[in-house]
Order: sequence, then structure tokens, then C-alpha cells
Amino acid sequence: MGLDRRTFIKFAAGAGAGVMITPIPWKLLDDAAIWTQNWPWIPALEDGENTFVSAFSKTDPSIVPIQVRKVNGRPVRVLPVPGHPLGGGVSALSAAEVQMLYSPARLKRPLLRGEDGKLREISWPQASNVLLDEFRKAGENVAFITGDVNGSIVEIISAFAATLGSCAVYPMPSDAQDAAVAAALAGLKARIGYDLENSDHVLALGADILESWGTVIRNRRIFRDARPHSFRKAGEETEAGAASLFLAYAGPLQRNTAAVADLRLPVYPGTESALALGIAHLLIAAGRTCGAVDFDEFKSFVAAFTPEKTTELTGVDAAKLQREVELLLTAQRPLVIVGSEFGSGAGAAPVLAGLAVNALLGNLNKPGGLSLLPKDVPLLDAALPRDVILGNNPVRFLADPKKPALLLIHEANPAYALPDPAKVREAIRAVPFSVAFNSFMDETAALCSLVIPADMGLERLDDVETPYGSGSLSYCVSSPAAKAGTGVLNAAGVLLQTARRLGKALDIAAYEDLLKSKAEIYGASSFEELTAGAPVQCGDKVAAGDFSLRTDIQRQAHAAAPGGEGRLRLAPYVRMSLGTAETGIPPYNNKTLRADELDGSLMSVTLNRATAAKHKVKAGDKVALQAGGKTITAKVRIHEGIMNDTAAVCLGFGHSEFDEFSKNKGGNVMELLSPLPEPGTGLDVWNRTGVDIKKA
Repeated sequence: MGLDRRTFIKFAAGAGAGVMITPIPWKLLDDAAIWTQNWPWIPALEDGENTFVSAFSKTDPSIVPIQVRKVNGRPVRVLPVPGHPLGGGVSALSAAEVQMLYSPARLKRPLLRGEDGKLREISWPQASNVLLDEFRKAGENVAFITGDVNGSIVEIISAFAATLGSCAVYPMPSDAQDAAVAAALAGLKARIGYDLENSDHVLALGADILESWGTVIRNRRIFRDARPHSFRKAGEETEAGAASLFLAYAGPLQRNTAAVADLRLPVYPGTESALALGIAHLLIAAGRTCGAVDFDEFKSFVAAFTPEKTTELTGVDAAKLQREVELLLTAQRPLVIVGSEFGSGAGAAPVLAGLAVNALLGNLNKPGGLSLLPKDVPLLDAALPRDVILGNNPVRFLADPKKPALLLIHEANPAYALPDPAKVREAIRAVPFSVAFNSFMDETAALCSLVIPADMGLERLDDVETPYGSGSLSYCVSSPAAKAGTGVLNAAGVLLQTARRLGKALDIAAYEDLLKSKAEIYGASSFEELTAGAPVQCGDKVAAGDFSLRTDIQRQAHAAAPGGEGRLRLAPYVRMSLGTAETGIPPYNNKTLRADELDGSLMSVTLNRATAAKHKVKAGDKVALQAGGKTITAKVRIHEGIMNDTAAVCLGFGHSEFDEFSKNKGGNVMELLSPLPEPGTGLDVWNRTGVDIKKA
């Protein structure tokens, strides 16, 4: 059965520790429960034996450890895992994952596109033979795009590609990619982590740490535990030391993280790097230095980022900037996190600027500071290291006129989630043969030549290696809580079988063998304990050694940063309850939408009153947002928690595929975003878009 009525009410009201969503009136909750009970695909309630399975939700990009309650062997509910280092609550997405198991929109049979252009069901043996033939024809001219770089599946993918003679394995863009590229550019032989557990002052620059950045549920648990419920009176600004963790947030819009921050620094979208450089200027003026090999060059570069110049570039109030720097200087264990407001598209330069600020604060590898964690080493000889894969840019790959003969897309939806998706769709259509491994018919699968129905996370044995944001190494294994249906396949199993049939078998016979070997290397006492939910944690860190702040790249990136081509700066944001590009909007989660966020099929755009008046629009007006020759339509919402000359629009709308709960709801904001090369990094940025607005 799916989530029952009582479970849904608990979820929506935020009863699970760590869940943070907008409060919903009880009458609305009751309506939602009645509404969902009318869905014919929800199995009937029944009594029976209760069992529990330890797993984690990859439906939520932040990776959420969960306990799945089963009745008579069927999953019915998701519960938090309080003692888990990555846990402490559930999210709106992880809570919905059990329900999604039973969705009638799930793919149940392989689909092959015929000569008439239509997808039709075929058997798995037929699909297996088609896949084999296409690999034989393509030879080494194959490429992969994956949406999962947290688990060992990416090792299987890259090892399989290597046996074919290809190194073309591309991740979907993320803050993790930006950080991996920045670390490599800085000469750090490590991956970047953040020791939030031991910090007493966190400054989040663009990184919405309580909604869309890093290990969100872990972040919420740390934040909750560090702050007594009544440490601040309503309407009062918090004094440093009132709680054991002081939070400052810099971003254009007041949402979850900004709303609970002790100090909010309103800044224009896409200007996090300039703000970090302004902070570095003040830290150096206060006598701080660091061991970077190019420190003198960096010091000369940031001399121009005076408070006045930083205010001009970012919109931040100079007095608030000075105050935040004073608080950083007096904190015992300060930490600065730089990221995108919506999880991707910020580039590596802001992370380099954040590295500089952390180094100036003297917190590298210190408790509560920026951790330098060992890189993972692939067990399969042919596999690419994870940081090498993260350095590959899918945007430029798809924009290259030279296409692979065969493209496999694993649990990713680039035709919806990458900037300028119209061009991405053209690129995928131009590939002679494309294959999608997915659980649902998303926008990308709908374009592919062959669609292979993939098992969901709760139906498979899976693992997670130190998700981005963690301050220490960890290894977790998830047990299957449900059996995949007939015709639904496991991507790792399909690739291993195909490799054997091609005569290019990998070093392992089964995916489980790889996970057991990793468990041993990570020092797990037993594989059974891992699958029962006991993670392995390691405290190893890597010395910084000689590192560079790459002043040359930061200078180029700053010079190339546009101020916004249109009249308004666009500030996309994420509401995780609205799903992801790979999930669509989970059915239950439709009822978490407020009336001012979606009116029928019309989404909202948020402006403050001054900006609305300047552009001669008012609350409730239907308007067109235009950029790069693309348009989306929205309804004006007035909110004073947004900066002047800025328009905020929620990601997650505008789906043309999935099901009735996702389709025909607003527009896809990614249509308005165009990628621009970030000089010297090999990445692209798309968080600095300007838009025009007019009445529709």
C-alpha cells in the first residue's frame, strides 16, 4: 500500500524530526487525505506483521537514511533514522518514495522506437539483443550520462565504458561537480567537505543548506540540535552566542535558510563569488593570511574589493558585511560554504573564493571547518576516479556537433534539467541511437530510441560513498525494501550482462560483490551490519600541502561575469517537495503547493512591490518572462523578502511527461537559462541570467 491517511498527515504537518515545509491548514490536510484515498492504484489498508528495512532515499538528491516500515512484506511508510550521521529526519521527497513505488506511471516493460517514430513495448530478451547489437555497431564511439555519482553504479558505468575504449562518462551538473573541479584546480589532492557538526558560525553564500545544498537532512538536524527552541524572541535579531551555531545566509530571496538565519545578507543572484572576495578583502585588512602559494597575487587582486565596491557588485549592505566579518573573526570555529542558490550552474570560481575565505579563517582540517577528505579509489581497474568523472561537462558534450553513435542516459533527465533544454533535446535527437534507464517516462526517455524500465532505489541493493557536504568519510549500504516488478531491471545488472555478452566482462560477476569488497576496504565489521543500517565512518583527512587559490581563474571569472542581460535578475529556487527532474512532482506533494505558487496551470513569479511598480505590474497580473528568445508565463506574487530588480521563480514546474500530477503545471525555468563558459575551469555557469518582464 502507499502512505496511509495518518502517515500523510504526519508527513505534511512536519511531525518527522527534521522535516521543514510550509505549514498547511488542517482542513487542507483532511481534503488531501480524502482526495488521495480516491486513487484506484493505492492498495487497500490491511493488518499484518510489521517489519523494518534500513535503506536510504536517492529520490532526494541530498541522500536521506530511512527505515521503511513494511506490513505483510509491502512497504507502507518511511521513518527517520535519528542516530545516523547523515540522518535525523525525513524529507518531503523521501517520505513520498514509498507511494511512488505503486505509481501507475512507472515504466513496466522495455520500449523500442519503431520506424514510424513511436515507442512500443518489447520483451527484455528483445531489448537485450537490441542493446547488444547497438554496442557492437558503435564500438568505442559510446557515451554515458548519469544522475547518480554517489554510488558504485558510476564505477560500473565508467569501467564498462573503458572496456569499450571510451572515457565519455558525464555527470549531471551539481554543487558537487563545482567543488570537485575547484579542488583539482587548487592542487588539493582531496575532496572538499564541511564539518557542520562542530562549527559555531556558518556563513552560507548562495548555498541553501536547509533546502537544496549538500546533505540537507543532516544539515537540518545539526541546525535543530544546536539551537534551543526559544533562544530568540519573535522579531528580534539574534546575538552571536545566543545559540551554539550562528547562521548567516547570503542570497536574493528569503526562503527556508534565510528565514531562520541569525543574519541575512541580501545579495543579487550569481554574485556569491564577488561577496566572498569582499569578505577576503576585509579579512586580509584585519591581518589574516594563508599558506596558498599565490597568496600575494590574491591579496593584490582582492584589494579592489572594498566594502563599497562589494556593495556595488552584490547589493549587500556594507554595514551588514562589516558585521559579518567581525563575527567570523571572533568565532571559534567558523565555516564558509559557497554554492548555487538552486544546486547547479554556479561554477568553480565561487568555490575557489570560498576556499580562500576558509583558508584566511585558518579552518582547513580544523574542527568545525573545511575538511579535506581523501579521494575515493575505484576498485575496478578500468573505472575512472569519481573526481575525474565530475570534471566532465555534459553541457559542452551535448553542444558538440560531433555526436556518439550510442548514448546511454542513466537516471538523468538532461532534456529537462540542463540549461536551454530545447538545444539539449535537439542534441539527443541527433544521436543515432539513445538509451534511457529510468523508472518513469521523463522528458529525456520520451526522446530515446530504447527505454529500459529501471528499478527504484527502494527495490535494489545500493550504496553511498560520502555524499557532497559531509565533513567526514562514510560508506552506507541500502537494502531492498521491495521486489522490483516483472520487466523492471537493474542498470548495474544490465551493464554487467551486456559486458559479458560482448566478451568484455568486468572484474566482478555481480554488483553485490563490488559492494562487499568496498565494505571490507572501508573497515565494516560485516556486510550484514552495513545492510542493517550501520554506516562506516572514517576520520581520515588529507593535508593541504602546497595549494593555490587560482587567482588567475578568479580574475578571469570575475571579468567575464555578466550583470544580467535583461531588466531583471532571475533568481531560480528549489522546493524539494516538488520533486526533481528525475521524479516529477510526487502525487501527494501536489497538496503542499500554495495557491500563490500555482493557480491552475499558472505558476508564480515573485517580485517586491518596488520592482513590480517599476515594471508596471501588480499582484495577480499574468506576465511573460523572456530571455534568450524563450518565454514562460507566470502570475505575479508580491513578497518583500526579495531584492529589488530581482524575479524569483520556482524550479520543478513545466513538465511535459511523467503523469497527471506533474504535467501542465507552469513553465520550466531552465528554458530561460543559457550556459556561458567559465574561463579556465572547463565548466559553464547559468546562475546570472537577466530577464525581461511584460504583461501577457
